[in-house]
Amino acid sequence: MSIVLTHAYYLYEDPIEAKIMKPYAPLGLLYISGYLNEQNIENHLFDATFSNQQKQLDFIATQKPKVVAIYANLMTKINVIKLVKVLVSEEKYGFPKIVLGGPDVTFNLENYLKTGAHYLVIGEGEQTMTELYQAVVQEINISQVDGIAYLENEHVIKTPPREKIKDLSTLPLPNREGINISKYLQVWKDKHGKSSMTVNTQRGCPYTCKWCSTAVYGQSYRRRPAKLVVEELAMLQKKYNPDTIWFVDDVFTVSHKWIREFHSETKRQNRSIPFECITRAERLNDEILQLLKEAGCYRIWIGAESGSQKIIDAMDRRVDVNTVSEAIKKTNAIGIETGTFIMLGYPGEDEKDINETINYLKKANPTYFTITIAYPIKGTSLYSEIEKEITVQPNWETSTDRQIDFKRTYSRKYYDYAVRRVVNEVNYNKELLKGKNRNNLKVLKLKTKSILANGLMMITK
Repeated sequence: MSIVLTHAYYLYEDPIEAKIMKPYAPLGLLYISGYLNEQNIENHLFDATFSNQQKQLDFIATQKPKVVAIYANLMTKINVIKLVKVLVSEEKYGFPKIVLGGPDVTFNLENYLKTGAHYLVIGEGEQTMTELYQAVVQEINISQVDGIAYLENEHVIKTPPREKIKDLSTLPLPNREGINISKYLQVWKDKHGKSSMTVNTQRGCPYTCKWCSTAVYGQSYRRRPAKLVVEELAMLQKKYNPDTIWFVDDVFTVSHKWIREFHSETKRQNRSIPFECITRAERLNDEILQLLKEAGCYRIWIGAESGSQKIIDAMDRRVDVNTVSEAIKKTNAIGIETGTFIMLGYPGEDEKDINETINYLKKANPTYFTITIAYPIKGTSLYSEIEKEITVQPNWETSTDRQIDFKRTYSRKYYDYAVRRVVNEVNYNKELLKGKNRNNLKVLKLKTKSILANGLMMITK
């Protein structure tokens, strides 16, 4: 009797991600594995990141586990469905019970169950997976397990929600020993000259951004003690010696009290690994920036999503665009790199808003910025608001929420060109700021591309 824990992200099947080559270990599955180990439940991890589905299936055929638990998110959904259909239809895999969990499951219960999955874990997985496995093995009434969904007489049955884990210090560390961490470190080193690992210090987010999914951890804020986090950093440094750490928390500096404790612990334990994190502009000030720098922070991603206050307010971001701009400039000034996120094509966005976003990026001048075109994730406030305005709703099994489109101010093609304009115009400005060190040919190319993209925007408007 055993469980195979796996996912369906195959790095080399994604040309863009394979080119970027910044993979991270599946931390959520590693946490569940660590918890199952603590409960003396035999489990085996199959990390598919550097593998493929056939090798994954071969592994499952060899193990013939009682349960196969698969993590599903927006990126991996199509592969997860293919994997489930094979496992439930071919005898050589032993017909295991299929359990799915992850952010894409919560608001697609019936769809996932009808693909062949036996049970869905809704929310945090450690306790639920343990109880569900024990119920399957002991043939106990599944309805007694909180936090799951299943089909009964073609109807979806949801058990009562599981109470969130309040004290995160009770969780064991993720079972990083269960997979080949060295592979991740090596590909990072080969591609970028330095290795990186992920660490989680909190669960949940107390904020209300309309486009953001809170399907797993909910709109909450729970945190591991700073002392335990720094002890984990010390262990990672001793065992794996990563060059950098990526804190995967939604808002790393949400609690200034915790940041002060974290800073004190890094000094007390004499541990400092360079790290990057994400936060909100209004949760940064001079004191916090200094503490972060002393603790080892070299890069902060500061959310903005738009340079237009109108759009920021429509997103329910609850922040002033000038506050974001000033936070980026202050962070740059103290010697910490900055990054920011931009989303184009949000409902109501027009040409004026896009121009304001360009001006914001030029003024704030973050070290890095990323751009996406807004898409509605099922279960979010954004999805509820635009549901009646959906113009493209592709087949669920063969598409993701990213392919859903809705009535926008302009066409989708317009915003595709807008992305090009923003990228080239802002990078043109960055090159100009280099002064005498600028590359004049690069300046000309970037400006030309920006003008061309703007022309195409006008044509498709």
